[in-house]
Amino acid sequence: MLGIDLFSGCGGMALGFQMAGVKIDRAYEFWDEAIKCYEKNFQHPIKKADLSKFEFFADEISCLNPDIIFGGPPCQDFSQAGNRREGNNADLTIAYAEIISRVKPKWYVMENVDRSRKSSAYTNARKIFKKAGYGVTEIVLDASLCGAPQKRKRFFSIGLINANDGFLNHSLEKNLSKVPMTIRSFFNGNFEIEYYYRHPRNYNRRGIFSIDEPSPTIRGVNRPVPAGYPGHPNDPVIAAGVRELSTLERALVQTFPKSFIFPSESKTINEQLIGNAVPVKLAEYVAKAVMNYHLSEKCPEEKEQLILNL
Repeated sequence: MLGIDLFSGCGGMALGFQMAGVKIDRAYEFWDEAIKCYEKNFQHPIKKADLSKFEFFADEISCLNPDIIFGGPPCQDFSQAGNRREGNNADLTIAYAEIISRVKPKWYVMENVDRSRKSSAYTNARKIFKKAGYGVTEIVLDASLCGAPQKRKRFFSIGLINANDGFLNHSLEKNLSKVPMTIRSFFNGNFEIEYYYRHPRNYNRRGIFSIDEPSPTIRGVNRPVPAGYPGHPNDPVIAAGVRELSTLERALVQTFPKSFIFPSESKTINEQLIGNAVPVKLAEYVAKAVMNYHLSEKCPEEKEQLILNL
């Protein structure tokens, strides 16, 4: 299966899809720092692109004849941390849908924060997908039930030409773990600390977490315990002596391999790259469901050849 990666970021989604057997032809991204990171970690090319100019890029991508287009348009306008007003980034959801409708790959996968499924931008994008002939599966997945030690919920809209709506729901749901993945379980106990600090959005929420539970969502900022942190009744231990996760630890919790390179000299930029990424294992989980369904549609000769190529 030949894929195109849109709004690629540093490559969390690409790595998961690649691990599931998708051959990625190229990626498109606008942020220079993400492009530099992507180039350090993948063999296929990445192109700087303002995908709001979707007509131009749809023509270019059509010539590549991809089987699948995947990606996550920027989500800041939908996030819990934002002001909850849809703005320019929400328009990129429409741009993504317009590219899909013009290129018409057999498959598309679009990822975003769980709140985005109720947005007007996604409502309009969905109409574009349906008009282009896609059956649409819509699901919110918790990364901690998909092999990642992080309680991060993400919305996926998955389309297949001429399919029924909901066609992939059973495949995605049947393999979900019955219990959330903890940090201790994921790393087989080989984690340097027992407790760590993740700065809460406000002090009505706890800030101390144990490795015997999934991590909360890894965000794009990483703060140490502030001097004024008052503690919280649900903190498992007092804050004294507890530190924040390191940049490497945060990348590992996002299920990037240790070999993945974050090249910026700026810790702030690397933290943002990590926090903005799709957890690799979550992307792989979705991509495997797509690949298995894709294989199930093939005749025996095509299946055999596709398996040999994986």
